[in-house]
Amino acid sequence: MAQDVRRSSERAKRLPRAVREKQILDAAVEVFSQHGYHMASMDVISEVAGVSKPMIYSYLGAKEELFGHCIRRESNRLFEAVRDGIRPDVPPDMQLWHGLRSFYGFVAEYRQSWIVLHRHALAAGDPFAKEVTALRTRAIELVRDLVVSAGTQRGLASQAEFSGEGMAAALVGAAESLADWWLDNPHVPEGVLASWLMNLTWLGFNDLVEGFVWRPTE
Repeated sequence: MAQDVRRSSERAKRLPRAVREKQILDAAVEVFSQHGYHMASMDVISEVAGVSKPMIYSYLGAKEELFGHCIRRESNRLFEAVRDGIRPDVPPDMQLWHGLRSFYGFVAEYRQSWIVLHRHALAAGDPFAKEVTALRTRAIELVRDLVVSAGTQRGLASQAEFSGEGMAAALVGAAESLADWWLDNPHVPEGVLASWLMNLTWLGFNDLVEGFVWRPTE
């Protein structure tokens, strides 16, 4: 009888695989954000997750595989947050504004995720850095499409096509740097960050697609 009760209790504690994996990944992101990839301990991850190390290995692999799973999950969550935040029913500049608000909203809500992606994944080198590079490439393509759309609406599609990708790369890099600065200056509201970046970059984008180009003087 006692054995049957114990078995019933063990079955009650079992969680669906997706729930268990989320539990492990959430704990891993927390530990990796605090200690970085190389210094993070599987013992600590196991303790924070409340599961055994053999269970982590069984579900998500050793530390290298686990870190890769974290990078992929957080990359997808970040990109989807930005993509879904862009409203297709507004002009390109407002689409970008909403995208930036969504980006900084994600960083605010998932601070540990951003630290893992922007600081620790790049520092850990390949193959983790490649995952972040792939995320940045998708973000650049998203912004490039907005720049090209703005230029096309003004009848300057060729100019926008020529400069769109490079300008998008500059904006994505600026957005990342500002988010990194924000980690140490969290008192600034996310909407203010988005406004700063729009004033810094979109006015220049607008002049560029209108055909106004700055040139150095001799």
